[in-house]
Amino acid sequence: MKNLFSNFKGDLFGGITAGIVALPLALAFGVSSGLGPDAGLYGAIFISFFAALFGGTPTQISGPTAPMTAVSMVVIAGIVAANDGDVQKALPSILLIFLLAGLIQIILGFVGIGKYIRYIPYPVVSGFMTAIGVIILFTQLAPSFGYNPKEDSEYVNMFKAEAEKRILENILQDEAGEGILVLEDFRETITRAEKITPNDILRESQTLAAKEASGVLGSIKVFTRIVRNVNWLELSLALLTIFIIYGFKRITTKVPSTLVALVVVTGGAVALGLDYKPIREIPSGFPIPNFEIFQFFSLKAISPHIFTAIALAFLGAIDSLLTSVVADNMTKTKHSPNKELVGQGIGNSIAAVFGGLPGAGATIRTVVNINAGGKTKLSGMIAGIMLLVIMLGFSSVASKIPAAVLAGILVTVGIGVMDYKGIKAIPSLPRDIKIANIRLSSEVLIMIIVLVLSSLWDLVYAVGIGLVIASLMFMKKIGDLTAQRSDVKSLKEENWPDELGLTDALKEKVFIKHIKGPLFFGSTSDFQVLIKQIPDSASTIVIRMDRMQYMDQTGLYVLEDIIVDLKKQGKNVLFVDVLKQPLYMMERIRMIPQLIAKEHIFENFDDCLRWIKKHTDK
Repeated sequence: MKNLFSNFKGDLFGGITAGIVALPLALAFGVSSGLGPDAGLYGAIFISFFAALFGGTPTQISGPTAPMTAVSMVVIAGIVAANDGDVQKALPSILLIFLLAGLIQIILGFVGIGKYIRYIPYPVVSGFMTAIGVIILFTQLAPSFGYNPKEDSEYVNMFKAEAEKRILENILQDEAGEGILVLEDFRETITRAEKITPNDILRESQTLAAKEASGVLGSIKVFTRIVRNVNWLELSLALLTIFIIYGFKRITTKVPSTLVALVVVTGGAVALGLDYKPIREIPSGFPIPNFEIFQFFSLKAISPHIFTAIALAFLGAIDSLLTSVVADNMTKTKHSPNKELVGQGIGNSIAAVFGGLPGAGATIRTVVNINAGGKTKLSGMIAGIMLLVIMLGFSSVASKIPAAVLAGILVTVGIGVMDYKGIKAIPSLPRDIKIANIRLSSEVLIMIIVLVLSSLWDLVYAVGIGLVIASLMFMKKIGDLTAQRSDVKSLKEENWPDELGLTDALKEKVFIKHIKGPLFFGSTSDFQVLIKQIPDSASTIVIRMDRMQYMDQTGLYVLEDIIVDLKKQGKNVLFVDVLKQPLYMMERIRMIPQLIAKEHIFENFDDCLRWIKKHTDK
């Protein structure tokens, strides 16, 4: 407790400043997600407080972030659409997924996964972050122009037939679940269909219209409608917000330009009595736990979303630990990655119970906290308390914020989150692969694949595919390098200094193979050519392993097959200087001593040479 208050003044200023910076972003992310500004605010309050309290990075400020919101947006849109466009009906399922993501993060921390996050390839992260920026920019086109597909009656009417079809399908599905034989008696179906009102059809049509217009592809499809139905007041508010955010930074960076834009544009719009679209009203009072997520829990309900929860958990882990590295560099400290994951998981789990968006460590807010004097976890806790005070005391004021202002803020977030460092490096990266006679950079190819798939298809699958491709390319490169260093050459072409003791007569009867580097599934194909290159005159095969530090299961079985074939040909096989890990692998499958007797394993080549001279005919 003493250490917690050791830097009280600095932590107080850091936490208050970070909380103020977090306010507009929390509201914007909440609106963008589809759950409303209160969800973003709740997420910022609880994640900031509990991730700081239990986390492993003292100066980190956590809350909803652009990447986490982008993935959450997809989750929310899909579940809301499956629940007839009713957000309240879909909310328990949505929050349950967020809760699962938090619990998975806690498990990741306890099992020690934190230290492995750093092995995710940079091109995958770069493509993903740029895709996040693209998604935010495109999805904010409609709100920036004041366009809502649900309010475009001409567009909504295009989905009327599909809406009626969906409603009828739901009726038939309900009847099937109740055991009603529809084909034998249509009367019940007709009775239920007659209860459908025009408003029911309209709501379903609006849900389908909103779903079709969502995401990058959806925004592109309705772009002409967005431009044709532009609301000039909303567009002006969004553009003014963007202008102030970028313009105020040129004056000073001591005051958050995002907050300045929020206050100035909102204050001006209210003072002038402009007829703008406000954000959804933020509830006053302390957040109430949503226990429905436990009442409606079932494995059947969550099983389709398990992978999404895992993806959210890993994304939050990556996002947080990258921010932790930034904090370490600024404060010259060392964070605890696994403890940080536990803290983030606790924060996300509690936020989900109270209806908040999931989040992660936020780089900008963390930097602001450190620059303002924050040094201990108290600063993050104060940031959460600060947001709670604002919500309790000024929720009615915050509810008057124009939706276009938050859209403008998100446009700047989308521009800022893109990985310009990776984009600028594209022309200079080596072109190390060839596809259809075109030389390309494997790093650039991975980045573009992740970027395109994330933007146009699915964020979760895109990252998974990017990781698989990056891993395969890495293994191919390592295999090629291993093969280049471990050419299969006869003794006449290659001699190590300690091999000079062999006479010319022995050189014809002894074949030496030097294994340089790991023997794993990426390098075994080249190793398999060994048996084909051994001259018929060689009766003794020496395999030198002092530079083979590692052998995987594929390499183990390939080596076993080669030795079996050599034994069938009546050749002696000798091992020299087998290292600990390969020796353990070979002993586990009884390759030693069943195939290679222990007296045929030598600690150095001199001992092996003595055996050769003794047992090989001159």
